[in-house]
Amino acid sequence: MRKQLLLIMTCYGMVCFAQEKVVNIEVDVLKERGELKPLWAWFGYDEPNYTYMKNGQKLLRELADLSPVPVYVRTHNLMTTGDGVPALKWGSTNMYTEDAKENPIYNWHIVDSIFDTYIHLKMKPLAEIGFMPEALSLKPKPYKHHWDPADKNSILFSGWAYPPNNYKKWSELIYQWVKHCTERYGESEVETWYWELWNEPNIPYLQADNQLKTYCTMYDFASDAVKRALPTARIGGPHIAGVANDFLRGFILHCLYGRNESTGKNGTPLDFIAFHAKGSPEVVNGVVQMGMKNQLSTISENLKLISTISEVKNLPIIIGESDPEGCAACGMNTHPANAYRNGTMYSSYTAASLARMYDINEYYGTNILGAVNWSFEFENKPWFYGFRDLATNGVDKPVLNVFRMFGMMHGTRLAVNGAMEYDFKSICDSGVRGTTTDINGLASKTNNSIAILLWNYHDKDIQDDGSRVHVTVKNVCAKSAMLYHYRIDKNHSNSYEVWKKMGSPQNPTSEQIQELDKSGQLEMLNEPTRIQNENNQFGIELQLPRQAVSLLNLVLE
Repeated sequence: MRKQLLLIMTCYGMVCFAQEKVVNIEVDVLKERGELKPLWAWFGYDEPNYTYMKNGQKLLRELADLSPVPVYVRTHNLMTTGDGVPALKWGSTNMYTEDAKENPIYNWHIVDSIFDTYIHLKMKPLAEIGFMPEALSLKPKPYKHHWDPADKNSILFSGWAYPPNNYKKWSELIYQWVKHCTERYGESEVETWYWELWNEPNIPYLQADNQLKTYCTMYDFASDAVKRALPTARIGGPHIAGVANDFLRGFILHCLYGRNESTGKNGTPLDFIAFHAKGSPEVVNGVVQMGMKNQLSTISENLKLISTISEVKNLPIIIGESDPEGCAACGMNTHPANAYRNGTMYSSYTAASLARMYDINEYYGTNILGAVNWSFEFENKPWFYGFRDLATNGVDKPVLNVFRMFGMMHGTRLAVNGAMEYDFKSICDSGVRGTTTDINGLASKTNNSIAILLWNYHDKDIQDDGSRVHVTVKNVCAKSAMLYHYRIDKNHSNSYEVWKKMGSPQNPTSEQIQELDKSGQLEMLNEPTRIQNENNQFGIELQLPRQAVSLLNLVLE
């Protein structure tokens, strides 16, 4: 059928957006694109001590409940020295200290409290070996940082960011930790975890003159310790920040062929490869403008490099931090571009970017296992302060409902077609900055259901009524289906808008908190409806506002 192009011009200041009156999206259940891996079922945060606090436990329980598979959790500061009291970008377990004669003292109490929480919820640690205990730091003083996002002169990288002063003691600590975990949780459980060394060693998170050489030496000793404690354990790295080709290639080649400084042999175990990818929002003419280009192009460049090294091309890949920008603990008061975090912009960005990761992975023939969303919650902070979090004071933010939608998608990934302007290549090249928005989808099927995730996204954080979307689901054998339509927009699954309508209270009443808690859950746009198969296909019409996300769940009859 010939497609009519009736354009509606919507203008904001000097910027006009032309959007087709009807956007046609086609899903063919016979065009399969392999397993829909749960790339989204990975989460992380800086402050490990939030894990066992009231709101931390509530959020972790929700993350575990939304996923049909075990959720993996990564957190910093698991080895950091301190009293267990969290601060922004800080936490501690005090697992290692020394007595007056410099003999090791191991204390697993706090780190056990963290891992016990995960295991109780049937979650899995992506266990980060970091940061450096004070007694083992090459430069221990000053040790704890007192970072403040509002103070440009505050110091973040202090004694915890240095390599060990004694590799033998440090390696023994790692060995004892992994050994303790196998005794506490069982070998079969710990075999399902992933162990990884450090965080972003190509930037000041590792304080060393030659970061690559130092990291490789640290990795040699760490991996040897892990494997001695549990030969079947999985360990990897290097969790670099952004694109650092020389570092990533150098690390991989060291693992393949280099001299292992711990064993004296050539080669070091490498069970997975990890890197980080971030976007870059900014405020342009008073409007937040996202930088999805930066995040997706980082993923593309790193996968491209990995794909050229045949020995590791098929290894699992973990995007260890995968976010719209780089500082979860920076609120919108100090970083105005972070205003995107409370509303639906964060939701549509997450849907559109995660879906493109499947395409990039398929293009390079690599093996992405997960993309860690570095967003958690911050205890005892103002409501909707603009942190990159999934919940505020125990109330779920709109972005968490995107992960609930992803959690309802599993089985086989299906091809999605239509006259969409943006694909991953165009976004890597120039972002979503054109005169039309990115209206697209991700689809999956099981034996008795079809799920279609739809979004209407643009880098500019502007909302409007969006576009009419017609979805055709082809080659369906079922005579009918029950359609469940879930929605995130200004009026659905959106605690932030409800909070604003309340007058933005910083001390909401118990009744208001109950209302906010309810509004933070995933909502259906309307009551379930039965749709009929016509000519071997289903047709669905919907209005999709800008920055909104829909999930169409068809239960076949």
